[in-house]
Amino acid sequence: MTIKTATHNGVATIEIARPEKKNALTQAMYTAMAEALIAAQADKAVRSVLITGQPGVFTSGNDLEDFMQRPPQGADSPVFRFMQALLDTDKPVVAAVTGAAVGIGTTLLLHCDLVYVSDEARLAMPFVSLGLVPEYASSLIIPALMGHVRATEKLMLGEPFSGSDAVDCGIANAVLPASEVVNHARRMAERFNALPPEAVRQTKQLMRAPQKARVREVMAEEGALFGQRLRSPEAMEAFQAFFQKRKPDFSQF
Repeated sequence: MTIKTATHNGVATIEIARPEKKNALTQAMYTAMAEALIAAQADKAVRSVLITGQPGVFTSGNDLEDFMQRPPQGADSPVFRFMQALLDTDKPVVAAVTGAAVGIGTTLLLHCDLVYVSDEARLAMPFVSLGLVPEYASSLIIPALMGHVRATEKLMLGEPFSGSDAVDCGIANAVLPASEVVNHARRMAERFNALPPEAVRQTKQLMRAPQKARVREVMAEEGALFGQRLRSPEAMEAFQAFFQKRKPDFSQF
């Protein structure tokens, strides 16, 4: 099993559990996470959701082999179903991040409500280096959080950044030792058990509402471009270089 789910003490936990592949996400895993979020949304016993990975790795992003064999085809593809499910979850979502959080491993954090990262966390959004464009409205949200120049480092140059940087940029709440991240995140998720659930949900809706329509628009724009870029010569060179374990050569473009 690559996605583990459990509900305990009001917290629905979604655990990415594929450590042998650095928690790389397949289309089947996106489907499982989307279904888990939809189930948590419908379950009155669930007051919050916790998303976590394995010790030392949150997720390395898409499983590129699976991704190329089953590229996303429109809004009903598994990855977009997961994105929509997380976006539409009006219960609080807490993330616990240790180790690598690459690609969507970083961009999904933008749609969580509380994010806790380890002191050895490494976040990165290397879309451009793969011949692609940002996704999950990150081209909208990241510049709004960081400002244009720092966003350029993260989105155009794909520079990785630390958990402390994530806190400074407004992506995460706090940095903790790796051994404490998940337990701390769970304790924070459990705090919602003592709060009136409808007031919590309505407050989240109010906080997200001013930007939500624009987020959906940008997700659609990014998705259309992303699909085009997947078929581009630049992306083909980047993916071939990845599988051949060499540096890509973009000098011909």
